Amino acid sequence: MAGVAAAVAAARNGIRTVLCQDRPVLGGNASSEVRMNVSGASVRGAALETESRESGIVEEMMLECAVRNPQRCANMLDLILYETCRAEPNLTLMLNSCVVGVRMDGDRIAAAYVNRESTEHYFEIEAELFADCTGDGRLGSEAGARYTTGRESSEEYGESFARDDRDAYRLGSSLLFTSRDMGRPMPFVAPKWARTFSEEDLWFRSHPTWEYGYWWVEYGGMRDTIKDNEEIRDELLAIMLGVWDHIKNSGHHPESANWALDWFGFLPGKRESRRFVGQHVLTQHDLEQSVDFHDTIAYGGWSMDIHHPGGIEAADEKPNIHPYTPYMYGIPLRSLISANIVNLLFAGRNISATHVAFSSTRVMATCALMGEGLGTYAAFAVRSGKPHEAWRDPELVRDTQQQLLRQGAFLPGKLLEDRNLAAEAAIVASSEQTGGAASQVADRHTRSVHGRRGVRPDLAVPGTHRWMSDPADTAPWLELRWERPVQISRITVVLDTGLHRHLALTHSDGHHNRMEWGPQPETLKDFNVQAGIGGRFEEVARVRGNYQRQLQFDVQLGEVDCLRWEVIATNGLDHARIVEIRCE
Repeated sequence: MAGVAAAVAAARNGIRTVLCQDRPVLGGNASSEVRMNVSGASVRGAALETESRESGIVEEMMLECAVRNPQRCANMLDLILYETCRAEPNLTLMLNSCVVGVRMDGDRIAAAYVNRESTEHYFEIEAELFADCTGDGRLGSEAGARYTTGRESSEEYGESFARDDRDAYRLGSSLLFTSRDMGRPMPFVAPKWARTFSEEDLWFRSHPTWEYGYWWVEYGGMRDTIKDNEEIRDELLAIMLGVWDHIKNSGHHPESANWALDWFGFLPGKRESRRFVGQHVLTQHDLEQSVDFHDTIAYGGWSMDIHHPGGIEAADEKPNIHPYTPYMYGIPLRSLISANIVNLLFAGRNISATHVAFSSTRVMATCALMGEGLGTYAAFAVRSGKPHEAWRDPELVRDTQQQLLRQGAFLPGKLLEDRNLAAEAAIVASSEQTGGAASQVADRHTRSVHGRRGVRPDLAVPGTHRWMSDPADTAPWLELRWERPVQISRITVVLDTGLHRHLALTHSDGHHNRMEWGPQPETLKDFNVQAGIGGRFEEVARVRGNYQRQLQFDVQLGEVDCLRWEVIATNGLDHARIVEIRCE
């Protein structure tokens, strides 16, 4: 997810980009090859108080998947990621293409060597900047970038969740499965090499449902998750099939008689391997204090989800601890910049963070935010003419942050500073709810984050930050009225997509049932935008069937004194909502 978001962001911001992926599909652990949920900060959401779900490119793709994939097909997410990349003219996508080496020029990567076995081609790719979003850090490792593995001691960074002594252990890998009720008895014969588990062995590993399992089928945390990956895969297969054998044949779960596996993975979903050393090492303290970094480029909000390195072998212990940080926290650009390779960036689970901090930043929605931040920064850095030093330039970092906000991303404590003609207008509406004043569409805030476990209080402004019409209003409208006519070349509208809820493809029925899968009910589905001068109106945009959060209309309006939104339908909510309107 980090690599897709980075490549798409860079391409959309005008620079030629190549995305190399060593698998036939995109998405990493979210792909059909692994089938892990895309998780992030949305676990802490609360309606109109803590809207913590990730927006920007990852939101665009998740909304697309929710609408186009009602059947919850794993390959549909593969397709949506693929389409998102294919749609960008500046982006060259190379699947089944593995980075196998680099050509160095001092402390700079001059070229990456890429092997594609499927076509027997070998490529040399030259670039000004290289981004390692591989998870394992293959590109950076080949370049000699500094990295670390394992768990730091508590003395190194003063982290309370760190161990007394440094060790080489890490979070293990998992194999997942899906199954279904076939409506008739479905016997299962385990391979002879499958592991055997009793109910006591799984005492700390809940398995009340069987349609999708299980993150705790985990192994490899006490091994080298790169060099030993093949052996780890073999052992995970034995564990996963042994767990299924327990469900089917132990006698503890007789209701499973009609259930059968319909898919299981052969590609381990990795959690941890290399972590690069960057210009800043993110720590437990940074997360717990929600440090307001000057170069915040993304944010996180998942718990510090620290797994036992023994995985399923540690049968008499809980598989993880997961303390939450008090607030959503920022992730600085410097944690995505190599400490010793001048043109190496990174995003994903391999960023510059301690083991404890990484346990929160590693989840895929957070990785996607880092990717979008990195890709946007890369575009600004390349255009600056000094791509290797751009991260030191406060003005360029600020410009990157402003562009991220324009694109629909959210950065704690940062507001878009562009002139907005909407803020210079009188804003009136056909009706309003308490707390949903029309004027809030131009207050520069695009979500509510003042609630419990939201943004640090000194960085949050209470309020719903959106117009909400009265449910009794059957024909809601909102108008921007200027005293003097204005010229407008672009209109951007940000809509409500229920950012307090989790939204991602999952094969867990329980998890899925807590979502709104499909168009989000709060989102405007059908509406018209009209421009007026002297009381005469002309339609400038007609939107039908919308489900996306941010829409942009390029227009040429020479002299207008009014813009009017006529809401025809939402995707289910009983009133209209608009979060932000920007006019340029």
